[in-house]
Amino acid sequence: MKKLMKGFTLIELMIVVAIIGILAAIAIPNFIKFQARSKQSEAKANMKAMFTAEKAFYQEKDRFSSYVAEVGFAPERNNRYNYALTAGTTFDNRSAATATTATTAVGIQADVFKGYQADTSATSGGAPDGTASVATTKFVGTAVGNIDADTTLDGWSISTDSRSMTGGDNGGNNVASGEPSNDTNDVNK
Repeated sequence: MKKLMKGFTLIELMIVVAIIGILAAIAIPNFIKFQARSKQSEAKANMKAMFTAEKAFYQEKDRFSSYVAEVGFAPERNNRYNYALTAGTTFDNRSAATATTATTAVGIQADVFKGYQADTSATSGGAPDGTASVATTKFVGTAVGNIDADTTLDGWSISTDSRSMTGGDNGGNNVASGEPSNDTNDVNK
């Protein structure tokens, strides 16, 4: 008694491979965009923490501070963004296994030790447009990061004042006090 063995033909297998290829070509670009969007949530959460730390410091001292150590703002390691309380060149050092923060540090650099790019140039102060500033009655904090490995930097800001935005996700709209604004959106470009 002979049993007849059945299987798939080469054409049937090639059709299945072609269908999988088409589905992958559609799904992968969308997945990459969603992945970059999820990385932006780091900036939103840390910008709100920066704002809360500055507001608490203001309530106690009747002034805003330019120094992250004085305010007590220190995001967890593995951050993709550079955070700045004001324009300057002294940032905490996250290029070694242990982060060190100088008393005069005006920002937190991206975690270079984990492989992220840090832009702490004096001209930008870590800010995409150089707007990071601290005054006695007003605070503007910024975050800049390269989240998708191209040349464009993703930029965020937060302020104690509501402001009208000209670019980014909020172009032409008002942004309320204490709300992060995506000033330069690197994900949708």
